[in-house]
Amino acid sequence: MPYETVVVHHADRVVTITLNRPPMNPISNQMIEELNSVLDGLEQDTETRAIILTGAGEKAFCAGADITEFGQAFGEGSVKALVMTRHKLFTRIERFPKPVIAAINGYALGGGCELAMACHLRLMADTAAVGQPEINLGIIPGYGGTQRLPRLVGRTRAYELLFLGDRIPAQRALEIGLVNKVCSAPSLTDEARALAERLARQAPIAIKMIIDCVNRGLETTIEKGLEIEADNMAAVSATGDAMEGVMAFMQKRPADFKGQ
Repeated sequence: MPYETVVVHHADRVVTITLNRPPMNPISNQMIEELNSVLDGLEQDTETRAIILTGAGEKAFCAGADITEFGQAFGEGSVKALVMTRHKLFTRIERFPKPVIAAINGYALGGGCELAMACHLRLMADTAAVGQPEINLGIIPGYGGTQRLPRLVGRTRAYELLFLGDRIPAQRALEIGLVNKVCSAPSLTDEARALAERLARQAPIAIKMIIDCVNRGLETTIEKGLEIEADNMAAVSATGDAMEGVMAFMQKRPADFKGQ
């Protein structure tokens, strides 16, 4: 299916989704609809094992909300409805059963930073910057920033970023645990691809179970989280992939996981 705001590229078991509204790649209602459509297909696609999310051009991964649409929502009094569509998509990405890597190639500001935080892993170009500048407009992050940022970097650092609205460079984002790795800008795409290919070789059912354990476990007590882990461990142990993993280990060969 052709899309207007995103480009989807399939290569082996890795899919790259590129936000395609350069130079800043702002999030629009149409982009939300198209991203949901892409995820609908990928969720059912047994061949896809890992996903990369990035931005078109070199300037921005995603510089936030489409100001025109956001301004109209203010005027219509429907800000909450607009925000909730973003919450729904970002939570879907966070809980998606296949690993999603954000390849932050440029500015990831406001909603763009919030979108990156919804991904499971984040690689960042050394020329990029991230931030939650909403305070400078007299508003607050509305696409999950007040919730995901403290969970990733801790309450104190989150307050600092949310109160001051500063853009922070890649190395600082790495130091506070907001991203997993900083790459040179020219190598970002290749490094994201190499990571995705490595993830694509892992057992897909186990990956899905890990995502479920982490997400549901963070929302409950450790006792209930351990029960979720035990249930998923029991389920994954009965799969063909688990048998393959054990046999490959004993035979000293790479495992060939089928997702069964």
